[in-house]
Amino acid sequence: MASEETRTAETRTEPSVPGRGATTAADARRTPRTRAWATRLVVVGIVLSAVNLRPAITSLGALLEEVRDGLGMSGSVAGLLTSVPPLCFAVFGVTAPRLARRFGPAAVVCAGMAAITAGLLIRPFAGGTAGFLAASALALMGIAVSNVLMPVIVKRWFPDRVGSMTGLYSMALALGTSLAAAVTVPMTDALGGGWQPGLAVWAGLAAVAVLPWLPLVRERGAAPARGPVPMAGDQPRRPAGQRQQAPLRITRSRTAWALAVFFGLQATAAYITMGWMAQIFRDAGVAAGTAGVLLAVTMVMGVPLAFVIPRLATRLPHQGPIVLVLGACGLAGYAGLYFAPAAGAWAWAVLLGISNCAFPLALTMVGMRARTGPGVAQLSAFAQSTGYLISIPGPLLVGVLYQHSGGWGVPIALMAGLMLPQMAVGCLAGRDRIVEDEAAPR
Repeated sequence: MASEETRTAETRTEPSVPGRGATTAADARRTPRTRAWATRLVVVGIVLSAVNLRPAITSLGALLEEVRDGLGMSGSVAGLLTSVPPLCFAVFGVTAPRLARRFGPAAVVCAGMAAITAGLLIRPFAGGTAGFLAASALALMGIAVSNVLMPVIVKRWFPDRVGSMTGLYSMALALGTSLAAAVTVPMTDALGGGWQPGLAVWAGLAAVAVLPWLPLVRERGAAPARGPVPMAGDQPRRPAGQRQQAPLRITRSRTAWALAVFFGLQATAAYITMGWMAQIFRDAGVAAGTAGVLLAVTMVMGVPLAFVIPRLATRLPHQGPIVLVLGACGLAGYAGLYFAPAAGAWAWAVLLGISNCAFPLALTMVGMRARTGPGVAQLSAFAQSTGYLISIPGPLLVGVLYQHSGGWGVPIALMAGLMLPQMAVGCLAGRDRIVEDEAAPR
């Protein structure tokens, strides 16, 4: 029986070590408790880390006008600033699997949370645009590696609950995103009105996320509580003569490319929204505080839906219908922003919030389109790094078009136009395919 096999695996003794003797029955009984404790710690770490993966971006979006004035930025430079997140995610995210193999996923995520803390604390006081960008890049580097490794950690520790754990992670991410958008402006006012303290305060939340990973830094070779799945960073004993599985040639997989383009287009929409939507509402006559709340509404829509959509996606043989529904909501939201940005602001915020739930759907498909843990690591790194490279021009182009066209009509038309190819490639990525079957080395 499966339960008997599990108990046997959990109580199997290790070979005797000279000077220590054989493993005792007490040690064997302690092992399941240790694994259960580690599993609970992983859940806490996943949630706290996810909460901290977007405040660095949405807190800046809420105060972008004040930061522009304080640092003397033009519209084009501000557009460059909103393009920095996907650039950093693309450049640093691709290093995550290699770092995880070297140090273990928990250690890399722990270091990532520390980098977020340092970057958020430094950037408001760095002085000048260059220093602000450099400190932002440090925080975004930590976000990048954590972005890639979250699906890896979920697949390793919870292979039988990928949908629900991805939903929990995505829900926490949406909560952190909306929280930063909603409270940054009032918190800045409460701290004296300067934008520097209003941005720096988010470093405290990131510092808390470092703590649960510290005891797990040495756990890279430990087996998870439920069915071990070899992942990047694991170092299991192999029988003599058994060779490590060769990496996939991931670029041969059409599914991997479709998922990468889908990821890139949804990231383009998300970062344009996070970087510019509050400004769109402010330019339409909405008060700064209300514009921040509207951005928060867009982000908070992901809290319940980010839990529901991954669970629904894992129950469907094809995720294309979900892609189409989310895309239709995005098109409706952009149409509303174009024709009546202030009059229907709350409705457009809700519709765009639903559309932005393409992100947890993409993460879920990363876990579904690969059969093994190493496959998930490679697919996650490829899809996210390539996707974020694709998304880099979007926010920058919006800033340039806004400055030279003198309004938001042309940028909003661009956003709506990009939604169509996003729906097309999302349907391709949603097909029931496995990248190991398409990209196995020959």
